[in-house]
Amino acid sequence: MHEKAKDPLHGKRLDAILEELVEYYGGFEKLGQQINIKCFTDNPSINSSLKFLRKTDWARTKVESLYLYVLRQKKRMSPKVETKNTRFEIVL
Repeated sequence: MHEKAKDPLHGKRLDAILEELVEYYGGFEKLGQQINIKCFTDNPSINSSLKFLRKTDWARTKVESLYLYVLRQKKRMSPKVETKNTRFEIVL
């Protein structure tokens, strides 16, 4: 039986996570305010940040934690679609 992975990070690449965070926060400046690490505040780029994050476990952990927080925020903000169970009765 195939169970859907409960870990939202499962199968998610670090570059995709970083790009989504940069987009969500509107650039590295705001992302650097959330996680104050030099690769986000001093001449930042996706490539240089990825190099740093791949070598530095504590920084990667912070980025992954922020990503999980952003996912929860997006889920809260998305409009919930309610479905109604409708029964039809056929009268003959």
